[in-house]
Amino acid sequence: MKIYVVSGLGADFKVLERLEFPEAHEIVFIDWLIPEQNESFPKYVERMAEKINIAEPFYLLGYSFGGIMVQEINKLKPAQKVVILGSIKSDREKSRLIRAGEITRIPKLLPVSFFNDRTTNVYSVVRKFFDPQNPRVLQYFRVKDPYYLKWSIEKISDWKFEETPGVVQILGDRDIVFPIRNSKPNYIIKGGTHLFPAIKYKEVSKILREVLV
Repeated sequence: MKIYVVSGLGADFKVLERLEFPEAHEIVFIDWLIPEQNESFPKYVERMAEKINIAEPFYLLGYSFGGIMVQEINKLKPAQKVVILGSIKSDREKSRLIRAGEITRIPKLLPVSFFNDRTTNVYSVVRKFFDPQNPRVLQYFRVKDPYYLKWSIEKISDWKFEETPGVVQILGDRDIVFPIRNSKPNYIIKGGTHLFPAIKYKEVSKILREVLV
């Protein structure tokens, strides 16, 4: 069976590369697309889902923003199972910071130029605070297109979604991007920051072998 995987905002597969999936399955990574000008979220989800072959059963797995994405894809192309890492199952689980962005509309007001190379580097450095154990955090964030970053942050802030029964949620207990206090995850990674798939890969791999059978 294929496992279609979507990584986090601006991240490529490197953040997930140390995870060990069940050997019987084929991993298919779905790269982030650059949004078209003023593209709606539903239309973007459709384009992200184009790579998925519904002629055969499959699983969906997403990390962070990718967790949001695979849940949206699941509405269009239902999977046998959906697993989310460091992500949320509904808009009710948003952090205070994300809710503040939704209320104030700051992400929409920021110009695209705010997300240029210089500021995206600053943004990546700030991510170190999310996981001080990982001094090489910059290596995980590869997609730095300014429009993509602005568009994605807007969509995360605006995201509205009712929890889908059966979604398997794995969260780190030290994640400050999606705090565990807002959720009731199926699995908790002790000492896990937002980058727990890269740091606590052995624990996560064990869970995936149990879940993706």
